[in-house]
Amino acid sequence: MDIATLISKLSQANLTVATAESCTGGLIASSIVDVAGASDCFNEGYITYSNEAKMKNLGVTAKTLEAYGAVSEQTAAEMAKGVRRVASADFGLSSTGIAGPGGGSPSKPVGLVYLACAYGADKCQIVKLNLSGDRSQVRQAAAKEAIKLLTNCLLSLEE
Repeated sequence: MDIATLISKLSQANLTVATAESCTGGLIASSIVDVAGASDCFNEGYITYSNEAKMKNLGVTAKTLEAYGAVSEQTAAEMAKGVRRVASADFGLSSTGIAGPGGGSPSKPVGLVYLACAYGADKCQIVKLNLSGDRSQVRQAAAKEAIKLLTNCLLSLEE
């Protein structure tokens, strides 16, 4: 489903979404608000680039960051759950990753991105991506995949 249809379905169902972005730096929120009518379903978005911002604004724990790092499925999940809670949204959508060109390591290479979507009573879907391209391409691809994840979560909620 395209993003306009997604926004329409969320609005018709009276469902809301909030975003917590690190590596995408607002691209997910931007892709949502680019659609007319997004104000009916988009609550708010956070760009939590630093670990301090993740902890202060979203409630990501220092323990999680120390044990798994900022780029991890655990951090992505805490970001999604946290933004859902602080924004009182039906869906919390998050991204964390390494867009490059630097910052990668053998265990966490450039292009590694984790996306998470928290929804329902206690559901959280996490997607691990290994993207290629330059910094802009990694960020754009991650934002596009985040919208796909939100779509899948909405569809699973409708089932």
